[in-house]
Amino acid sequence: MSILSDIFKKRGIRDVTELDPEEQETFGKYEKILSKPDFTLEDFKHFLESQITIIESKWQDYDRKDKGDLIPYHTVYKTLLNITNAPQVER
Repeated sequence: MSILSDIFKKRGIRDVTELDPEEQETFGKYEKILSKPDFTLEDFKHFLESQITIIESKWQDYDRKDKGDLIPYHTVYKTLLNITNAPQVER
């Protein structure tokens, strides 16, 4: 059983089709990365960049009310990305 399947089970989601289109897209990205036999630093960077892009696109949605709730996520993803992009000496 995969990590995502366990998370779905805890949330009461039986199948990916129960997710809305945006959630299905995010699931697809997670599934692609997590199902690889070897998880590289480049995979992690790609994941962080995609999460930052998703958050920033949500900030551009004028009808969205909970934009402030996304700040901690953006901060963490951006910090991790900066760490992974830093020279080896600085890490």
